[in-house]
Amino acid sequence: MLDGRRVLITGGGSGVGADLARGFAAAGAGVVIAGRRRDALEAVAAVTGAQVVVADVTDPASVADLFASAGPCDIVIANAGAADSSPFLRTTMDQWNAMIAVNLTGVFLTLQAGLAQMPGWGRLISVASTAGLKGYARVAPYAAAKHGVVGLTRSLALELARRPITVNALCPGFLDTPMTDRSVAVIAEKTGRTMDEARRVLEEMNPQGRLIQPAEVTAAALWLCGPGSEGVNGQAIAIAGGEL
Repeated sequence: MLDGRRVLITGGGSGVGADLARGFAAAGAGVVIAGRRRDALEAVAAVTGAQVVVADVTDPASVADLFASAGPCDIVIANAGAADSSPFLRTTMDQWNAMIAVNLTGVFLTLQAGLAQMPGWGRLISVASTAGLKGYARVAPYAAAKHGVVGLTRSLALELARRPITVNALCPGFLDTPMTDRSVAVIAEKTGRTMDEARRVLEEMNPQGRLIQPAEVTAAALWLCGPGSEGVNGQAIAIAGGEL
């Protein structure tokens, strides 16, 4: 399906990024995965054959080095991200800056550098969140950053609409990933719930009563890169069981 295509995936060492690497490798694409933890990246590379590049998406020089190492890529997936929670009045500038840096500036830098080297046909995809389409309590900086990604996606899609490049954002609900495991642990600690009870709180955010699987995000990304998706541009696609 994607033979001859080359994809770069940030945040490729775990969760959705690791699943994306597996899915794109299985579809025949050459895969480059980037992240800050070499050991995690190499574990994914061992089963996908992906090229590994250690990089920090919040650092312009590091992102430039990433693409120089990766070589030309037809598909760029800005997946790297992080979550934090705090009541608004207790949110510090450090927390705000950290959420904006990785979740919004990191996407900007990745897509900008990715577009600059794109050889012709291309796909720019960001992994955003339902938090980019609605609000959640206690995660204002995270939601603000993800809303920014959606705005960036829509603007860039219009700018590139005459070229054979589409720009879209995937917006999953709570995912069955290590990042959500950390959220579950925080809920349990702060509310006195058991881990299972805390997980159920997040599952119930989805009308289907479950966490979204990383493979569902991968399937959507593969569809955006396949034939028949050419007219899908500037979209923020919710993968959330009807939450939105």
